[in-house]
Amino acid sequence: MQVCRMSYSPHCSPTLVSTFPSWSTHAKAFGLGILLAAIGIGAYLQWGSSASADLPPVTVYKSPTCGCCTEWVSHLRERGFQVKVEDRVNVQPVKRQLGVPNGLASCHTATVGNYVVEGHVPAEQIKRLLQNKPNLKGISVPGMPIGSPGMERGDRVEPYAVVGFTGSGDTTTVAQYGPRK
Repeated sequence: MQVCRMSYSPHCSPTLVSTFPSWSTHAKAFGLGILLAAIGIGAYLQWGSSASADLPPVTVYKSPTCGCCTEWVSHLRERGFQVKVEDRVNVQPVKRQLGVPNGLASCHTATVGNYVVEGHVPAEQIKRLLQNKPNLKGISVPGMPIGSPGMERGDRVEPYAVVGFTGSGDTTTVAQYGPRK
């Protein structure tokens, strides 16, 4: 059948043909839109945003000019942590206040839950700390070892340890990374 608009051609009846789809077509499209939105919401709830709801937020105290600290913050965010950054010209008072032993100090200090995290600690070790809830004040990667999160330099990895510490200053090795000496 030939479609025509108000034409008086012999092959066409003079009928006004609507160019709008039918209501049933609109209803199907609307239903499809609702279905796709529900799938999208379900996917968001399943995999969520980059911050995980079951991880407590991390507060990082660092120098405003430290690039490796910023890289470490990115490392945490990429692994599901919500991170608040507090830039400080001098981080030493924060370290003293939080009880970081002098021999375990690094360039930045963080708090997460009831724990202190000092230096370039891998996110997996922070998650392990939060899951296992050991009787520690915190964990540290002393110094700034090459290859630790935020200190990546190609494939080079210096051996380093994640050290747990108590409020009284006792320490224990929690994990080791890099080649063994």
